Amino acid sequence: MITAAQLRAARALLGLDQRALAGLCGLSLPTIQRMEASDGVIRGNVDSLMKLVGALDVAGVDLIGEGAVSDGGGRGVRLKAPAHRPSGD
Repeated sequence: MITAAQLRAARALLGLDQRALAGLCGLSLPTIQRMEASDGVIRGNVDSLMKLVGALDVAGVDLIGEGAVSDGGGRGVRLKAPAHRPSGD
């Protein structure tokens, strides 16, 4: 679904700190910290993962899964065309 590295990269692309991301997706700061510190694919409560992925999608991030078509292949993140991105303030 989403790896810790993808989460960190997505947050960086959006210019958000962990606290801002937590607020954006309605999760606690410790939950975001645990997710980012995990090894490989993030495991956890399905509801929390759906909130996270949904918030990243609304913020303008496409998560690229393993084997998905992309120029570079492999996993990554891709910014969508500008629409409504949070400022991170």
